[in-house]
Amino acid sequence: MINNRINTLINKFKKYNIDGYIIPKNDEFFSEYAANDRLKTISNFSGSAGYSIILKKKNYLFVDGRYTIQAKKESGKNFKIIDFHKIINCDLFKNLSIGFDPKLFTSIQINKFFYKNNKVKSIESNLIDQIHQPKVQLNKPFFSLKNKVVGENYKKKITKIRKYLNKNKSDYLFITAPENVAWLLNIRGHDNPNSPIPNCQLIINNKKSFYLISSKDKVSKLINEKKIKSDQVIEPKNFNKFISHLKGKKIIIDKNTCSIFFENILKKKFKILSIVDPIYLLKSLKNKTEINNMLNAHIFDGVALTKFIYWIKNINKKKITEFDAQNKLENFRKRNKSYLYPSFNTIAGAGGNGAIVHYRATKINTKKIKKKDIFLCDSGGQYKYGTTDVTRTICFSKPKNNIKNIFTRVLKGHIAVVKTNLNKYSSGNLIDSRARKFLKEINLDYQHGTGHGVGFFSNVHEGPQGISKFNKIKLLEGMILSNEPGYYKKDKFGIRIENLIYVKKNKNKLYFENLTLAPIDKDLINLDLLTNDEKDYLWKYNLDIYTKLHKYLNSSEKKWLVTFIQ
Repeated sequence: MINNRINTLINKFKKYNIDGYIIPKNDEFFSEYAANDRLKTISNFSGSAGYSIILKKKNYLFVDGRYTIQAKKESGKNFKIIDFHKIINCDLFKNLSIGFDPKLFTSIQINKFFYKNNKVKSIESNLIDQIHQPKVQLNKPFFSLKNKVVGENYKKKITKIRKYLNKNKSDYLFITAPENVAWLLNIRGHDNPNSPIPNCQLIINNKKSFYLISSKDKVSKLINEKKIKSDQVIEPKNFNKFISHLKGKKIIIDKNTCSIFFENILKKKFKILSIVDPIYLLKSLKNKTEINNMLNAHIFDGVALTKFIYWIKNINKKKITEFDAQNKLENFRKRNKSYLYPSFNTIAGAGGNGAIVHYRATKINTKKIKKKDIFLCDSGGQYKYGTTDVTRTICFSKPKNNIKNIFTRVLKGHIAVVKTNLNKYSSGNLIDSRARKFLKEINLDYQHGTGHGVGFFSNVHEGPQGISKFNKIKLLEGMILSNEPGYYKKDKFGIRIENLIYVKKNKNKLYFENLTLAPIDKDLINLDLLTNDEKDYLWKYNLDIYTKLHKYLNSSEKKWLVTFIQ
């Protein structure tokens, strides 16, 4: 099937006078988990990031270190798999005419990756859609969140943006990231499989007006609630005409999320001011209401995770598959009425599959979990109201000493992150090295970042904050991040320990607090490698879990959980 699609695509090259075609992972809203996954359609690659370039006689798939193994398994027959960083001004192919969909790329991407050595040609009719029609999405309307859920009225947020526009002497801000529109208007939607993001854009001016770029049927509830007037809704097909009638001279766009399609329309009318959308930072600073809702969501999630870990280690006596295990965890989550759906596709990998950082088991592609396997489970949920993401690594028999030692070094890095003095180590790049320190002592490391930002009832991955070698964003009160060091031995096992943490402030002192409440498998820990401070942290963390969750557990689960604090 993939071969047929590739050949059909290549047959179109002559009509458009191109030598190749670029297919990104993202859709026109630059969603991480797009409903229309054109990259998977043409390559079979199911990871969350990558590019494919189809030429007349060769196919390339560019992915980062998280997905190298997965890409080779899923796409290696038809594609040459190359490290993502090598796509920058790539000289694998030169002096070619490369076609692309201007709605799916920013000018930054095209200039950085393709412009130097090749000609690029904008083709507004997407060639993948021509050969494979995506499933029709349900047109469910957007919905509002109440102030008691979000903690701040949308009118106050709009006032902040208008002040920002006046400070920057701009007439308009074009908000192209749907999650930022969601934050500004306190709305959510049903357009993405793993996040409640409403697919739309918004233009706001420096006076009193804003305009939502969306089909009117999606906005029907908001109109009925008088949150927005009918004439403030601009159908996407009328965007060009709408822009031509706007007054003013300057507009701010974020070139990281504003497509070439939109940029080309806007620059005909306005002077473009290229500035990072200020909502990214505003959105990352969760208020007390949002933090409290996240804390509640993590209690719900912690109960499901604790029950699952107890079940798979102590109760389950059958031979189950990875797919069975992830479904069991999903069923535990579904017992809570506030649970909606997964915040991303569950990663449940046993043995060698655990070394595939973003592995996904399916009903057809799964393996039985053996007693000697190390089992890695990375999962999360969207709740009313909160977003979770947690990884636990589990064993079912006495593990080998070298595995315990590696696990314990990952744990030491995990503890070092959460115990960071944020007044001293104020950005993610400074913290990242603390997470890797103990693995590097024995010449081990991991290829992914140590942590990503997390949204409030939104995307499970959000910026600008993060914990990685390259992220220099200052960490501020209210920011939520993941803390997930790991280690992966190809074809053997994977280890990762992930909690969500948030930045808390007390008397001008900034520090991390855990959100995640789920026991860390004590059978994988070599206590001799832990310092007294690390043991004390672990004891307090487990006590916190027991204190907050015990009333939701049955007697057997409680007895088992008590053993973590004895």
